Amino acid sequence: MTADPGHPNQLVLPLLAGRTVTLRSFRSDDVPMIQETSQDDLIPTITSVPTDNSEEAALAFIERQHERLHTRTGYSFAIADENDLAVGQIGLWLEHENHGRASVGYWIRPSARNRGYAADAIAAVVDWARTLRQLHRLELYVEPWNEGSWRAAERAGFQREGLLRSWRPVGGVHRDMYVYSLITK
Repeated sequence: MTADPGHPNQLVLPLLAGRTVTLRSFRSDDVPMIQETSQDDLIPTITSVPTDNSEEAALAFIERQHERLHTRTGYSFAIADENDLAVGQIGLWLEHENHGRASVGYWIRPSARNRGYAADAIAAVVDWARTLRQLHRLELYVEPWNEGSWRAAERAGFQREGLLRSWRPVGGVHRDMYVYSLITK
């Protein structure tokens, strides 16, 4: 993984460019995007986005994203549009027992959906992940009803491997998930 030479146990978040998005670190001016997303019916139930739409809760979310580098959990990027306005989040999450695998998770704020941001962000993360010699396989998990999300994954080159029945709790109920993969080497 990309490590900070001054701190060999700390990961470094790169700045990544897609065709229409930039993947960058979260900043305090991203608070309105997190506040909007906290009101979504689904995202707070499957991510660490708070259900409380206060500025304090949004800033705590941002701090948790920065902390993921320090704990070597993975890389959490704000997805920014051509005006550098945050429109979502994408992460490359490292397996505890790496084995050369990582998972990708992403979401787009409600007011910015259906503009190709997710597919572009996924493609940018995949391009970068291909440069990380320790990784050979990326995975992601999507509920079958979430066609926009799995179509974005497919546009970025992920292939559906199957259906994992009762795979993950979402809102207190175990849900089926499609598992997708992409081999990076």
